[in-house]
Amino acid sequence: MTDIMEWSHCSAMFIRKVETDPAKVKAIINAAELRLKYLENAALNRDNISFIVEGYYEAIKELLVALLLSHGLRSKNHQCLISYFYHTYTKYEAEAHLISQMSYLRNRLDYYGEPIELEFYEKNKQEFGSIINLIKKLIKQK
Repeated sequence: MTDIMEWSHCSAMFIRKVETDPAKVKAIINAAELRLKYLENAALNRDNISFIVEGYYEAIKELLVALLLSHGLRSKNHQCLISYFYHTYTKYEAEAHLISQMSYLRNRLDYYGEPIELEFYEKNKQEFGSIINLIKKLIKQK
């Protein structure tokens, strides 16, 4: 369900080197922060929880795009963003697997209309914030 794509496959097929663009990295981080601000102010209920979780995944995905870009890389595949994180920051295996699970649930929502359970959000909300802060910290360390 939440297997992470092999980095060797990603790097061969979906990753390309690009020039590092600090202004673009900053713009992507800003977009993610605006999305997060919106999510934090949204009223939470069973009817919209799927879209709240989807929004957190999108913000994390945007931050992963910024992380790769800060290292001079661009991905044509969202799964390879997760693979890069998993491969490069091995001590954050649990976080990588949660991001992968969020991606899976988001895809089930988008392609099959399967809702995300409120319980998933309640169980993992704090971890979403931790992952977001972690990725921002990793970007700054670059």
